[in-house]
Amino acid sequence: MTATVLPFQVFEAPEHWRTVDFISDLHLQEKDRATFNLWQHYMQTTTADAVWILGDLFEVWVGDDAAQHHPFLLQCAADLGHCAAKRHVAFMRGNRDFLVGSAFLKACGVHDLTDPTVLNFANQRWLLSHGDEGCLGDVAYQAFRSTVRQTAWQQSFLSKPIAEREHIARQLRLQSQQHKNDPATVYADVDSDWALAALKQSDCTCLLHGHTHRPGDHLLEGSAQLQRRVLSDWDAQSAKPRAEVLRWHASGWVERVNLLDQRTSR
Repeated sequence: MTATVLPFQVFEAPEHWRTVDFISDLHLQEKDRATFNLWQHYMQTTTADAVWILGDLFEVWVGDDAAQHHPFLLQCAADLGHCAAKRHVAFMRGNRDFLVGSAFLKACGVHDLTDPTVLNFANQRWLLSHGDEGCLGDVAYQAFRSTVRQTAWQQSFLSKPIAEREHIARQLRLQSQQHKNDPATVYADVDSDWALAALKQSDCTCLLHGHTHRPGDHLLEGSAQLQRRVLSDWDAQSAKPRAEVLRWHASGWVERVNLLDQRTSR
């Protein structure tokens, strides 16, 4: 299966930026207060000039109107706004929260990112994506993604009562969990040829994405000039808790910061 990389926007980082933080796949939800509290503390205390959220900040999003009546999501919105008042905060939609609206982000003071986006910073060009578009091996998901990203489908879904939307979302999550628990399930990673084509098309040296929950750094075509960096998911309640920020410095240094113990690794 092949896919065409979508047209990308280019963001030029201001000259005064010294540090940019990247996070993704936090899957914030009311029943996981530990992860939410960790994220809230991070948003309140980070000293980065910018925080870029590359998808799946929320476990589920059934429409901005639903969020207006949900105390937990209202608190998340307030925390986004407080952080955005002090530094640049940018948000890219993921497969869980692709229905987050531009009006919601604007109200929070958050920059609305297209997927993918090129970021010019530290004399480098990085291509940023949530990553799900590149998992070509997951044919069933790609078909689902193609359907739900259509304007007509989204308009139809958002026109339904909130309770019905929430029911549909619960059913989809249940199906997803059953799929994960199936021993025969093999998870597709971002396709290497897709990643390479995306980097060449955008004239970038690095593809940064989340989605796969497989944090790490990978060289493409055996070249140190072209690489794929994968963000970690967050789960403070897991048997092996995870909460990592990828921090890119103006000097070019890139580090992974574990917020659970503040140990860093190159």
